[in-house]
Amino acid sequence: MLRFSALLATITLPCTNNLVAHGHDVVTVSSVFAADVLVDASRSVLPKSQKNKNVTNFNVFEQIANSDSNNSNSGKNNSKNKEAKEDEHVAIEAQRAKAGFRYVEDVAPGLKLDMDLYSVLHMSTSAVQSVQVIDSYFGRTLVTDGKTQSAEHDEFVYHESLVHPALFWSAFLSGRSGTSAPKTVFIGGGGELATAREVLRHNTVERVVMVDIDPEVIEVSKKYLPEWGGEAVLNHPKVEYIVGDVQQYLKGINEKFDAMIIDVSDPIEAGPAVALYTQEFYRLVAQRLNEHGVFVTQAGSASFIPFAHSSLNGEGDEVTCFSPIKNTLATVFDHAIPYSAPVASFGEDWGFVLAFNGPEDDARNLVDLQHEEINELIEDRIVTVPGVPEHKFRSIGVKRAVMGDETGGDVLKHYDGVVHRRLFALSKPLREAMKSDERVMTEANPIFMY
Repeated sequence: MLRFSALLATITLPCTNNLVAHGHDVVTVSSVFAADVLVDASRSVLPKSQKNKNVTNFNVFEQIANSDSNNSNSGKNNSKNKEAKEDEHVAIEAQRAKAGFRYVEDVAPGLKLDMDLYSVLHMSTSAVQSVQVIDSYFGRTLVTDGKTQSAEHDEFVYHESLVHPALFWSAFLSGRSGTSAPKTVFIGGGGELATAREVLRHNTVERVVMVDIDPEVIEVSKKYLPEWGGEAVLNHPKVEYIVGDVQQYLKGINEKFDAMIIDVSDPIEAGPAVALYTQEFYRLVAQRLNEHGVFVTQAGSASFIPFAHSSLNGEGDEVTCFSPIKNTLATVFDHAIPYSAPVASFGEDWGFVLAFNGPEDDARNLVDLQHEEINELIEDRIVTVPGVPEHKFRSIGVKRAVMGDETGGDVLKHYDGVVHRRLFALSKPLREAMKSDERVMTEANPIFMY
C-alpha cells in the first residue's frame, strides 16, 4: 500500500530576523517517519517549557515527500507485479505533483489548519512580534506570532462583524438622527488598517484615533495588503495614527469617544496584548466613553459546538477566552453581549463582545433589531472610502467590482440586517457552556488562549 507521512516538526529557534524562506535553506529531518520529509521551518511550535523564553515560535511549512519502501521488496518478479509497480509509480508521481510547501497552524489541541503555501511574501521579527505575509489557500494572509490575523478570502467578515454592530448601536442609543453618534471612534490595534476602513465607511464619523504598538505591521500591511486599507486609510484626514501602547495612551488623555474598538492579537502567553483583556483595562475604557458610548472587542474562538477542551485542556491550561472576556466586561458595564461570525481562515467561528451601559431592555433591543432598521441605517450612512483598492481574490457571492462611488448596501460585502440577527444567535451548546464558565480576567490572574 502506498503510504504518505507528514511531519509537524518542533524546532526551537532564537529570536532573529534570519528566518527561513520557502524553497531555500530547507531543514532536513530524518529518521522520524518512514517517509522522507523536508521541513521548511518558518515557525515552530514551542514546547510548554519554552513558553516564556526568548524564543520565536514558528509555524511549519511542510513539503511532503513520499516513500514506497514498504513495497520495494515484494520478492516477486512476474509481469503482473511489474505492471503493478508501474501503476504505483504513476500514482506516486501524481502525488508528488500535488505535494508542495504547506502552511500549518495550530487551532486547538489536536486540531490544525493545513493548506497549500504558494509563496511567502514577507517575513520579519519586530520588537513586539514576528510578522509574515503569505499567499495560501485563503489568499494573502497576515500572520503574527504564528496566528492568522486576517486573510484575503474572508477578512471582510471579521472586520465588518467587529465594527458595524457597535457603530450602528451607538447610533440607536444616541437617537438615530442624521447628526447622531458615532462621531469619534477609538481603535486599539487594527494594524492591518481594515478596522479603520470599516469605521470610515460611516459618514457620521468625524475623528478616528488609532493606536497600535507595532509599526512593522502597519508598514507591512501598507505594502502587501493595500486592499485592507493601506495608504488611503492611513492618510485619511479623519484618521490620527499613533505608535504606542494602547493602555498607556488611554491613561494619558482626557478625550472621550462615542465608540471604542479593540482589534489586537489574542491573549496568548507572552503576547503583546494580554493586558487589553483585563478588568483593569476595561475600567479604563469605561472612563473614556461618552454617554451612550459603545465598546467592542474581538474575543477569540467561539465554536458553534464547544469541544470538551474549550475551557481547559488536559493539563489545566486555558484554551479559549470567549466566556472570560464576556464575564470580565460584565463586571464593568451594565451589558456585555457576546456574538460570533464564521471565519473560515481562522478554522472556526470567531467571537466578539459588545458592551455598554443603559436600561435592562437595551440588551434585548440590540439583539432583536429588525433587519429593516439595520438596512435603513446602512443606506443612510455607509459610503465608500476613496482610494482603497478592491480585492483581486474574491469569494463566490462577492465577485462584483466596486467602482468607488457606491453607498449603502453596495459597499458592504457581509453585514446587513439579516446577518445582524444571525451574529447574535449563538448556538444552544455554546450558550450553555458559557453559563458554566465564571472565569474573570485580571492583571493578577490573566487567562491565555491556546
